[in-house]
Amino acid sequence: MEETWRWFGPSDTVTLEQIRQAGATGIVTALDHVPTGEAWPVADIEERKRLIEDAGLTWSVVESVPLHNDIKTRSDNYRRYIDNYKQSIRNLGAAGIHRVCYNFMPVVDWTRTNLAYELPNKAQALRFEMTDFAAYDIFVLERPGARSSYSEDVVARATERFEVMSPGARAALEKNIIAGLPGGEGSYDRDGIRAAIEQFTKLGNDGYRANLFAFLEEIIPVAEEAGVVMAIHPDDPPFSLFGLPRAVSTADDARALLNAVPSPANGLTMCAGSYGARGDNDLVAMIREFHDRIYFVHLRNIKREDDGSFYESDHLDGDNDIVGIVTALLDEEEQRHGLPPGRCRIPMRPDHGHTLGEEKSDQRVRPGYSFAGRLKGLAELRGVIHALTVLR
Repeated sequence: MEETWRWFGPSDTVTLEQIRQAGATGIVTALDHVPTGEAWPVADIEERKRLIEDAGLTWSVVESVPLHNDIKTRSDNYRRYIDNYKQSIRNLGAAGIHRVCYNFMPVVDWTRTNLAYELPNKAQALRFEMTDFAAYDIFVLERPGARSSYSEDVVARATERFEVMSPGARAALEKNIIAGLPGGEGSYDRDGIRAAIEQFTKLGNDGYRANLFAFLEEIIPVAEEAGVVMAIHPDDPPFSLFGLPRAVSTADDARALLNAVPSPANGLTMCAGSYGARGDNDLVAMIREFHDRIYFVHLRNIKREDDGSFYESDHLDGDNDIVGIVTALLDEEEQRHGLPPGRCRIPMRPDHGHTLGEEKSDQRVRPGYSFAGRLKGLAELRGVIHALTVLR
């Protein structure tokens, strides 16, 4: 498997030199400075590629070319944004970049309630806690009908939690949930997120999924011509938030997506942490079933709780069978010799990582994207891959 590393560009606190020293050979990056919905300029793509190659690395995966909300709702300027997306795909293919990871999550990208959850060893992890999320949804956002989205037990616990939250704690929780992420359309204020939720909720799961399929019916032929594969990232977490529709949370969802546009260019990102946040997702079985359409892998682990809460554990210590996952991926990779670029060797990256040591006090470090935490994860995963390869 190709060892890759998420890099946020020249402003990242982790340098390309450090990434190379970590042993990774591939870079996963995006042009976050290009406004969502606009076509990626050829010159900008070539400049980013030059920076990476000058450091002795390869631009292996784009993560991601973000979709404007107008595309997801098929409203307003969606036609122009789809045309721009097509041009971005053509420009990437012409530059020799053959994999694009993207997502179709409504309103919010990956969502956590705590970005610095302290573990027993004092490392900091990302955590999603249902009680805190419900407290925000019901009592801060005051979304109409929010209470009906949760069990009576969760509502009771959320009520108690909210009553003891200080104003500062409430503000921090809101920031964690709706602050936005690199490559998105920016942060929402409270009125903005309510309006966006209402717009997407009206679509329902079926309508929202239909919009995804309609997007792919236009994009995949362009990707085929450009020699690019599209690898959709699952919902994170893989269940409804704010009553919003979800499109890629389960094996059934992945199966429907691949069947809707049955092209080799239409594929999946196997994010072990996202799919694994649901106990009913059998990740090894999913890899075995969708094997030839998996074009990118995020390896991380989580520990689940009964109410949907989870936190991101050490890469080899959690509810996901990382050894079984890697074994299935290596089995698939053996079958890919001679395939076109983008479909042969499977790139993986150590997804997220604990914040350790001095990085805990560095406000510039992105939660989940510390150097030391990902270096530790990559080393552990490399050991698993090496051991399994030797045993073959």
